[in-house]
Amino acid sequence: MNTVTIEDGDLVIEPRGLDKLGGLRSRIVVPLAHVRGATVDDGVADEPKGMRAPGLGMPHKWVGTFLRDGERTFWNVDHPRANVVIQFCDEDFDRAVLTVADPAQIEHLINQAVQQR
Repeated sequence: MNTVTIEDGDLVIEPRGLDKLGGLRSRIVVPLAHVRGATVDDGVADEPKGMRAPGLGMPHKWVGTFLRDGERTFWNVDHPRANVVIQFCDEDFDRAVLTVADPAQIEHLINQAVQQR
């Protein structure tokens, strides 16, 4: 699970619990200028993840960096549903796929912040 907030013009992603260790990241901070938007995607967990680099991959649990078709994605998914996909530009990651408590609320928060910047 992840916490996603907007702080001082940045999008902040904080994995919770042991996910910090599995993904080798305690926090990801991205300027809103580099965030394209977010979408709720209940089927994203079914897509191929690619090669772990580094990360943890088990059934219904993916944490870390995964490379697929030239795209670098940060995954922190522990539920096949309740996921949000955040698209980036000019960042280390092309996107983040995250399990969050309320995907629709996070989608709205991010898209509203991107539109207002």
